[in-house]
Order: sequence, then C-alpha cells, then structure tokens
Amino acid sequence: MRPYFKKMTTFGRALNPGQVKSGQDNVGQLKQVETQVDEAVEQVKNAGFPTEKINARGQLTVFQRLQYLVDEGTWCPLHTLFNPEDNVEGTNNVIDGLGKIAGKWAVIIGFDNKVMAGAWLPGQSENVLRATDLSKRLNIPLVWLVNCSGVKLTEQEKFYAGRRGSGTPFFRHAELNELGIPVLAAIYGTNPAGGGYQGISPTVLFAHKDCNIAVGGGGILSGMSPKGYFDEEGAEQLISAAQQFKVKPPGSVDVHYDATGFFRYKYETETDVLDGVKEYMRDMPAYNPRFFRVADPVKPMFDAEDLYTLVPFNQKQIYDFDEVLARLVDGSEHMEFRPGYGPEMYTGLVKMDGFLVGVIGNRQGWLGEDYPEYAEYPGMGGKLYRQGLIKMNEFVTLCGRDRVPIIWFQDTSGIDVGDIAEKAELLGLGQSLIYSIQQTDVPMMLVVLRKGTAAAHYVMGGPTANRHNAFTLGTATTEIYVMHGETAAAASFSRRLVKEKKDGRPLQPVIEKMNQMVKEYYDNSRPVYCAKMGLVDEIARMTDLRKYLRAFAGAAYQNPKSICPHHQMLLPRVIKG
Repeated sequence: MRPYFKKMTTFGRALNPGQVKSGQDNVGQLKQVETQVDEAVEQVKNAGFPTEKINARGQLTVFQRLQYLVDEGTWCPLHTLFNPEDNVEGTNNVIDGLGKIAGKWAVIIGFDNKVMAGAWLPGQSENVLRATDLSKRLNIPLVWLVNCSGVKLTEQEKFYAGRRGSGTPFFRHAELNELGIPVLAAIYGTNPAGGGYQGISPTVLFAHKDCNIAVGGGGILSGMSPKGYFDEEGAEQLISAAQQFKVKPPGSVDVHYDATGFFRYKYETETDVLDGVKEYMRDMPAYNPRFFRVADPVKPMFDAEDLYTLVPFNQKQIYDFDEVLARLVDGSEHMEFRPGYGPEMYTGLVKMDGFLVGVIGNRQGWLGEDYPEYAEYPGMGGKLYRQGLIKMNEFVTLCGRDRVPIIWFQDTSGIDVGDIAEKAELLGLGQSLIYSIQQTDVPMMLVVLRKGTAAAHYVMGGPTANRHNAFTLGTATTEIYVMHGETAAAASFSRRLVKEKKDGRPLQPVIEKMNQMVKEYYDNSRPVYCAKMGLVDEIARMTDLRKYLRAFAGAAYQNPKSICPHHQMLLPRVIKG
C-alpha cells in the first residue's frame, strides 16, 4: 500500500504577515488561559508536605518516582486537576497518565505520598476507574506506584461503597488480568485497608524492603472497644495497642515475601523497585512499530505555535479547521474522505508518528448555496446536518472495518433542530452514529478544540462513549455545555419576558437574571472547571496537542486486539475511488 500512504496529499499554508499581526491579541488570550491552567496544576503538585520533607524521611515523592520510571519526553499527564468533590487538600490524591517505560507504552498511576501519606480521598475512586478503563481500551499494561495510608476516615461515606466506589480496583484489576493485560505494582510505605487494594490485586508485586500491605492497619487493630464507647480505661488500652503496632505494622515484607509470597520481589532502594518494573516492561507483549507504521514519522510542515493564531478565543469567530489539522499531522498530509459531501464535517486519514489514524472534525463558517439540501435556511459550520451525519457514519464504519483508531476534534454548536430537521431524520442519524461507533471496537480519543455542545458532544466520540473513548483533551478555548449560555437564557426566560411585557412590568429584573445565567454558564464551562469536574481528562497546551496524539496512536498500535492487514484495507481504496 506504499502508493497510498508513503506520500499523501499535502495541505495547509503558512501564516501571512497580516494573520500574524491581527492574531496577536488572540495569542495573548489563549496563553493567559494556559497560564491559569499551569497555576492550577502547580497547586496540585505542591499539595501536602514539601518534597524536601518527604526526601528527609528517606522516600521519593510520586513525582520523583515518575521521573525516574518514565522514558524522557513521553509523559502525558491525565486527570491532574480532577477534583469533583473540591477536596480541601486540593487534589483527589492520585497522579496518572500515559508514558513509556523501557520503550513500551503503559498507563501509570500513583498515590501522592505528600498528601496524608497517599490516603484515599473523595473523587479518587472515579479517577482510578478512568485509569483502568484507559488501560483496557488501549490494551496496554497498568503500572501502579502504591503508597497509600488507607482511607480518609472522616469522609469515607463519599467514596467507600457504591458501584463506582473505592473497592472497584479489586474487580477491575481482575478484569484486566482476565483480558491478558498485566497490572504491575511498585509497593512503598505503609498500605493498610484501602491501600492494600492496589497492593494485592495486581499481577506482579515489586516491594520496597520497608513496605507493608494489610487488610487492616495498626489503628484498626487497636481500635475495637467491647463497650461500644470509649472511656479513660479504653483510651489507655488503645495507647498500648497503638504503640505495639507502630513498632511493626502488620503485613510487612517478612510476612508477604518470606511467608505468603505475595511480594514476588523485594528491593533495598526505591529506585531498585522501579528498575524491577522497567525490567518487566521490556518483556511486555508489544509489536515492533514497523509492523503497523505506513511511513516513517515526520514532523508537520508548519509550526504548532501557529495554533495560537489560528484557533480563535472568540467562540463566534470562524476559522479553517484544515489549517489547524495541518499543524498536527505527519508531513501535513492527508487523504480526505468524501470531500464536498457533508461540508460541515472533515473526515480523512492522516499519519501520526507514522501510524494511520482517522480524523473527524467540525468545519466552520458558511457552507455555501443550497445547503443543507433539505431546508431553505442557510447551513453554518459547527452544526450537524443530514449529509455530515451520514458521512461520519460511513467513515466510522470503514475505520472499524480497517481497524484504524479515530481522533475526534469537536467545535460544535449541536445538531440541526426543528420539524424540517426531524423529517430529514437527524434524530435517527445521530443515534445511528452512536451505533456505528459502538460496533467499531477501535480506540478513540477526543479533543474538544472549542465548543462541545448538546447531543453533538455525545455522538462525536464524546466521553460518554465509555467503551471507546480512551481519553478527552481540552484546550485553552474549550467550553462544554448543553447549549450556549445566551441560548439557555433565551430558552429559560423568553416566556417570562412575554408575561412581564404583557402585564406592563419593567423587563430589567428579568434581563439581569438572564445575564446572570449567561455568566454562570460561562464560568462553569471554562477549561479549569471542565478538568476539575472530569468533563475532560486534561487541558493540553496547543503546542502539546501533537504529543498527546502521538502517544494515543503509539499506544493504540502497541498491542491491538485485532489486525487488518494494510493490503486488505478498504477505506483508502474507497477514498481513491
């Protein structure tokens, strides 16, 4: 298939001096938001004790462990700002992401031992679930850096039980093992109760000499009172028991390496533990990249810095999506699927680090005369119409058939509405797209480039596609809402305005409420808010987008569950015609 893939059609053009000059304010606005994101990330990294205090105890922090473990330049953090319960600690207390270890991609997650010695906090169980889902979706190892003091007991009701509670790792790790996906765990520190979940359920345990795991810690063992309450006598007994178990907590290396054998390896130093994990990762099942690459990796023809000029901060301003894509894909080359049909949507094949990837994205602006063909009103980019939905259905289905991972780019204001749109079957075609996604069984990722709105956010590979969406990125221009704030205010208060006008009352009080709603929609859809609530998995700098896209493509092709040989692919031949 070399004639198809080695040299595709080039696209995109360099910025002209006028674009650079007129885009200076836009560049400043985007970088200001990225600075706000960076500040929020730093607060998470600095949560808890200072690094120096942890090091003085003879321990590394989770960030130092990651730096030692992960191959340089490959770390792609996820869920850094995820804190849906607004914990006073400023974090949900696990750090995770995609990275290479000894040349192999893995999902890596670790407890932040600077904060309450890595305790379970509200929101953490959902974060863990997302990490295990990512490992399952990409069919790559899950690597744990375990250092967990157990449950924050004063808030246990927020995360202990339930369908998505803190016990799910037991079952999710078992599911990964059942699927042939290994879970490797480096064990540090004291890990009682909740800390033991990650300490016993993985596939292979790599133990530091001073670590322990146990069903219950010393505090639990010494805290049982037959009276049902505590008095001074009980307090003295508690003190005595606590002192005993403080000397040597249950579940030490002596027990789980020498007696039970749960720890397969024990190591003298913290870095020795990580070296043990690296040694195992070298032997993980993985295809050599040449097995799936269709061409040698090359950089885009244009600088990623251009994205700050090309992607408008003003959501109402249009831009050329093709120019954005040309800054992200290998050689600024592509094979567009059905150009001219469904002009509101871009669909095409591109190369990402030499791997073949499908791309779907919203185009912006006026869509030309007589479009959509079923209506008299003009069509505008960002909205989904009949042809665009049909084209996406076809493209997704063919990508599934050819085992091609898909990257979605959203900047959508929703699906066309009204009786005319209903007669054009947009409701059914939207659900058809969901069905098409569901039957592909190929990994997908999403970049909410600007707007993710209404049902279009769902059907365009949104995070609601739990079994397909590996992860979702936001940017400095990301906004996610059921509809734009102005539209929501109009929908909520239009009848009230009519009534007030009819009764001769002033409209200003209603208008003030409308403007307040617009502001709340804006505030609750900003990038940091979206990351904190988990609407996106991370906010990426414009210049880091390609790094995440390459990581996704490399991980998706590392050990795929099924293969379509290149010479048996249909999609490139359909494109050629």
